[in-house]
Amino acid sequence: MLDATDPRDEGERLGLDELRALQRERLRASLRHAYAHVPFYRAAFDKAGVHPDDCRELADLARFPFTTKADLRENYPYGMFAVPRERVRRIHASSGTTGRPTVVGYTENDLSLWADMVARSIRAAGGRPGDTVHVAYGYGLFTGGLGAHYGAERLGCTVVPASGGMTSRQVQLIQDLKPGIIMVTPSYMLTLLDEFERQGVDPRGTSLRVGIFGAEPWTEAMRREIEERFAIDAVDIYGLSEVIGPGVAQECVETKDGLHIWEDHFYPEIVDPLTGAVLPEGEEGELVFTSLTKEAMPVIRYRTRDLTRLLPGTARVFRRMRKVTGRSDDMVILRGVNLFPTQIEEIVLRTPGVAPHFQLRLTREGRLDALTVRAEARPDATPEDRDTAARAIAAAVKDGVGVSVAVEVVDPESLERSVGKIRRIVDLRPRG
Repeated sequence: MLDATDPRDEGERLGLDELRALQRERLRASLRHAYAHVPFYRAAFDKAGVHPDDCRELADLARFPFTTKADLRENYPYGMFAVPRERVRRIHASSGTTGRPTVVGYTENDLSLWADMVARSIRAAGGRPGDTVHVAYGYGLFTGGLGAHYGAERLGCTVVPASGGMTSRQVQLIQDLKPGIIMVTPSYMLTLLDEFERQGVDPRGTSLRVGIFGAEPWTEAMRREIEERFAIDAVDIYGLSEVIGPGVAQECVETKDGLHIWEDHFYPEIVDPLTGAVLPEGEEGELVFTSLTKEAMPVIRYRTRDLTRLLPGTARVFRRMRKVTGRSDDMVILRGVNLFPTQIEEIVLRTPGVAPHFQLRLTREGRLDALTVRAEARPDATPEDRDTAARAIAAAVKDGVGVSVAVEVVDPESLERSVGKIRRIVDLRPRG
């Protein structure tokens, strides 16, 4: 529900023609800002034969070159900044586990915008001033914790900065401090659910009424499990540090029909992952973002690698993006069959005896690639339960996906976790 007096909702009250006019104005300004102050963008635009003045309509953006994560790494640490380093008030960065980290900077205005967008997101999820918000995203260089924290405070909420880890203590804090909202990765939320049940506490009897989940793809099956086991509304939040952090898009609690992109600040496109061609609205492809109002580090046509589709707005004027179904760089091609982790997630969720925590391990046997699904057992699972679950998962993958995989049911909480997330794909195949 929109608040007619809240300035954070001003963009949401625009008509469609007003929104497109605002986007055109802000897009041209962002292109000029990037071209004038970031040597990478000046060189990239010049090489592509385009100039910011060539962008007269939104469709003209397709003429401009993409930005990739590799570009950010090659300009590490400050090469993508469009303001003097002295104007940067905060720095965040990716983990860098697969190479150099990507560094993101924020001016004072950027931080205020970010807080506004997360506040808008929490409001769309059903939060209101005075609510207590339990933030279990990781703090530090990861954008999740601090992004959620300052957004909740901006809305006028009380924040419990729990961060990740210490699961038993988090359960105690939820019981004692009685938050109405929790912000966390969906996989860690299921870990919390298991801990509630281990302690003999009914998770349906807590004060929580809304869970705002992001930082990893999750399925409708996982939404149903969380809502049924916890008696809450589970809604999706989307963001990535390269664009700003959490708060780029948010699912509205009244519809739960995809995430409304805050298009007054972030312009979306869907492109073919292979050719880069812009796809019509409604077709699935790779999500690309251009920032419209960022100062420290504007991004032009940033390739997220997230796969989704754009749809017309419902609860808001802004277009919606469907739940991310996977990442183009997470797709596994196994013996000619395309497979995404979310397909395995749906199978694991409906299999008795295993927790909803899994990992895919790619190896090579002779000349052929092989895939092993490693799923965590539930704490009360017997050895017979584990064997039955392993056979059931293997059969379901064969029937539903069309490939044969090995399955290992491992001990509870034995899969490596980082900032609340399990690394979904471990590629052990030899290089070269």
